[in-house]
Amino acid sequence: METSQLDVIASTAHEYFSVQNRARERALPLCRQMIQNSGNAIRAAHRLDPEAARALLEANRLVNEQLLAAVADSEEIRQAGFMHDAQKEYAEACITFALIRQVALPEADDIGVPMPAYLNGLGEAVGEMRRYILDSLRRGDTSRCESLLAIMDDIYSLLMGMDYPDTVTHGLRRNSDAARGLIERTRGDLTNALRQDALEARLADFQKRIC
Repeated sequence: METSQLDVIASTAHEYFSVQNRARERALPLCRQMIQNSGNAIRAAHRLDPEAARALLEANRLVNEQLLAAVADSEEIRQAGFMHDAQKEYAEACITFALIRQVALPEADDIGVPMPAYLNGLGEAVGEMRRYILDSLRRGDTSRCESLLAIMDDIYSLLMGMDYPDTVTHGLRRNSDAARGLIERTRGDLTNALRQDALEARLADFQKRIC
């Protein structure tokens, strides 16, 4: 083998890895920003501060556009775990906000994320709905709890229908299993709260009758 051929191979390899590394270095800070914005948007949604949540989700829309442009020349980085995690968090924030605000769910194409990131974000939104229900119960407000539990069930059914290998879905089965546990615990918490409400109502009615 001629030395000149090895030089060509080395040059080609250096060019390839330089492209990947540049894409990675551009993408990492954007992914960190997306994750931070997503967490803050979810917290704002739970605080019932829709304007703050909307502003953070809009900021994330722009960050995602920059992110997709940053990795446009690198299929490897587009498929990287840190990319998936950031876009999953973005999807979770968008879905959580929509569920709390009682508006139509955004779809994967609407927010510009791949389907595995979207579905994993949908699964993680189940945990945020459990948090919302528990917060509502602490406030003594059960008005939406049963309908939200039904939505959690529907999400779980959708996820369980995605019977594909984990390498394709980015671990969706594990997310589905976690969602099932969250749903069952929430069902128990809600059942106990509704029974307590019913008991208190009967006691109040009884006291009225004997007074």
